[in-house]
Amino acid sequence: MSMISGIQGQLLDVTVVACNKLRDTELFSRQDPYVCIEYANSKFRTRTCTDGGRNPTFQEKFQIPLIEGLRELNVSVWNSNTFSHDDFIGNGRIQLHKVLSQGYDDSFWPIQTRNLKAAGEVKLIMHFSGASQKHKPSASTPYGPPSASPYGPPPYGQQPPPSAYPPAGGYPYPAPPSCPPSYPGAGYPPPPMTNPYPPTAYPPAPYPSPYGQPYQTPPSQTYPPPPAGQPPYYPPPGPYPGTYPPPY
Repeated sequence: MSMISGIQGQLLDVTVVACNKLRDTELFSRQDPYVCIEYANSKFRTRTCTDGGRNPTFQEKFQIPLIEGLRELNVSVWNSNTFSHDDFIGNGRIQLHKVLSQGYDDSFWPIQTRNLKAAGEVKLIMHFSGASQKHKPSASTPYGPPSASPYGPPPYGQQPPPSAYPPAGGYPYPAPPSCPPSYPGAGYPPPPMTNPYPPTAYPPAPYPSPYGQPYQTPPSQTYPPPPAGQPPYYPPPGPYPGTYPPPY
């Protein structure tokens, strides 16, 4: 268990919230409980919860100056009477190690009678602001600041150390350029057009005649244009080149 020191004179905030399942000291009416807290020579008392019965509520806050070496306080619950002495319900001891080391404690603390019998519970909420200062990590911790971590970014103005691993672009291929190459503009000549069909010879080859002789294309003839008002002149057909009458 770690030792806590340096608390002399610092303030401890204690809030008395409520009591739960108290021992009932009244026979014909509801009891009127109140809570007392003692720490060294400091004594504090809550208001009386009239007709609080076994589950009174207080919600009262006290500031207790701490003393070096004293790690507990005493709490007691009483029933207030008008015409007689107050009735003792129970008391208990509150340990301060958790609140002094962590700065916060919210717990139910049991109380007992003088015969060590259960007399109920007291709920306290305690705060200690000095715990956050004592457990705050210093600059000399072996972990160092976040910027010095090997997994974080390098400090401003320094280049990161070289890495033995290939770049993210993929190994062994080179990294892609920073921007894609521009598409060729309209200043470049278009590619030559190719004809998918083979060229044809002109004039076409003579078509074979069905009568055994090749068909010859007659040469072109030039005739003078007819006079105005006369029909054009057509030459008479030539002799039939085949055998007449044709064989069957």
